[in-house]
Amino acid sequence: MTTNTKRVGIEKIFAYPCTMSLDMVELAQARGVSPSHPLDDLWVETRSINPVWEDPVTMAVNAARGLLEGEDPEQIEMIVVGTESSVDFGKPISSWVQRLSGASANCRNFETKHACYGGTGGLMTAAHWIASGFNRGKKALVICTDQSRMHLGKPWEFVLGAGATAMLVSDKPDFLEFDLAHNGYWTHEISDTYRPTSRDEVGHADTSLFGYLEALEGSGEHFMEVAGEPDYGAFAHHVYHVPFGAMTYRAHRAMVRRYIPGLPKKEIRAHFERKSKPGLRYNRRFGGTYTSATFLALMGTIQSAGDALEPGDGITVFSYGSGSCSEFYPVKVGERAREIVAAVDLDAGLDARRKLSVAEYEQVEQARAELVDKPDFKTCKDTPSGHYDQAYAGKGLCVLEGVDSWEREYRLS
Repeated sequence: MTTNTKRVGIEKIFAYPCTMSLDMVELAQARGVSPSHPLDDLWVETRSINPVWEDPVTMAVNAARGLLEGEDPEQIEMIVVGTESSVDFGKPISSWVQRLSGASANCRNFETKHACYGGTGGLMTAAHWIASGFNRGKKALVICTDQSRMHLGKPWEFVLGAGATAMLVSDKPDFLEFDLAHNGYWTHEISDTYRPTSRDEVGHADTSLFGYLEALEGSGEHFMEVAGEPDYGAFAHHVYHVPFGAMTYRAHRAMVRRYIPGLPKKEIRAHFERKSKPGLRYNRRFGGTYTSATFLALMGTIQSAGDALEPGDGITVFSYGSGSCSEFYPVKVGERAREIVAAVDLDAGLDARRKLSVAEYEQVEQARAELVDKPDFKTCKDTPSGHYDQAYAGKGLCVLEGVDSWEREYRLS
């Protein structure tokens, strides 16, 4: 499949689901909105939420530690964290990940940013390092970690969320194998969604919608060109960036109309139901996860397909980041893909989250917003009542203790 004789891909993947959740039906009722809006229009059932002692750094570390359980962290010589939710304008999240994961000190570490595309950009950088051979047998750790800003009562409140994914990239692609010679990409500067300050997250719905579809067309065309016009219908599944679940149907419809022209219009939805929608099983429970979205959809695709998806089967992946940049690329299912996703047991992790009432959710979000840009504070672990003792104490999870003269203090619980 690939022109490079060295096999490169994702050896292992892990997702951190956070420890609290909010039900979208309850949120809709509290906002005077029909429950059909989040469920049927957006395809979002719940969203993950963090207490004030968690942030993008703690999620990244917790995802990394979950991934590296049973692994030798000294084998890691590159750490890349993709995020649009960084806690510092200079210091990268990857520096905390390196220390708290136990990775080798002989390690490159840096942060990549391009909205939701940042994780894919970091992943491809790591993959090319492995493919170059200059890795000397060592591996890369790539993490995606993001958290929404506070948007209480806003129309887009239903598509917000939090979460992190971690991937081990090596020449042993047990989960997914890349075909780096055939990636397509496309970029064009627009202002659709962005974060101009440490507090604000700005979005223009129409610009974002059309920017996403334009980038899909551009990177899809480039992929078709460099890959020699492969049969789009022959791929087992299709994964698209997931700002919210329903957006992936618009993406699939656009691609099918162009690249499977013989498919009757009335059959497009059924084709999507078979080839793409099953992959949303985790996204619809996390809510918006930004850089992690496509990787959660890949995990959902593997888990939902079961025995119907065989090692070597092809999947297309579309990653989009506002601003904008996109990449369209093929992967092959690895020999241990189902086993790796099953071991994460993400459904159980999502089930274990503490369910918050709307009032508790609002209290948590307001408390977090009050701490932004404060040079000194200690995180209060009393709210929600008993949650720290139940979900964190003695479990070795990374928590934010506070900030002392701007220095962020993290420890393992």
